[in-house]
Amino acid sequence: MKRNDYITWDEYFMGVAKLSAKRSKDPNTQVGACIVNEDKRIIGIGYNGLPHGCDDDEYPWGNEGDFIETKYPYVVHAEANAILNATQSLKGAHLYVTLFPCHECMKLIIQSGIIEVIYEDNKYEGTESNVASMKMAKSAKIKLRKL
Repeated sequence: MKRNDYITWDEYFMGVAKLSAKRSKDPNTQVGACIVNEDKRIIGIGYNGLPHGCDDDEYPWGNEGDFIETKYPYVVHAEANAILNATQSLKGAHLYVTLFPCHECMKLIIQSGIIEVIYEDNKYEGTESNVASMKMAKSAKIKLRKL
């Protein structure tokens, strides 16, 4: 008889996203993403971090002060990294992400062909970026689901 206490697919793929987030060097917010195709195969993973070749010790990680002296102009979001790391077309894919995508990431999600975003936290709910992201997702008929 098989055991009954195994994790669901949602728990499994969100777990992969959470594990990916642990690679982030960001002292404030660690985000992970996992893209899954229609066959429940992982086809892309990512976390928030600097672009390839940029030394983690040479760039700022703060979130206050002059823009150029913060992390914001340098960090690639987990969703973007997962999309860029994808091993096949993302048409019809599902994105598991630990933090609801910002408006810039939502554009990439829509353009890549992802049809569903499953997220764990929406700590920026109500911000302009979040409102814009939700508006685009609705227009593009991207299914949004909080896990």
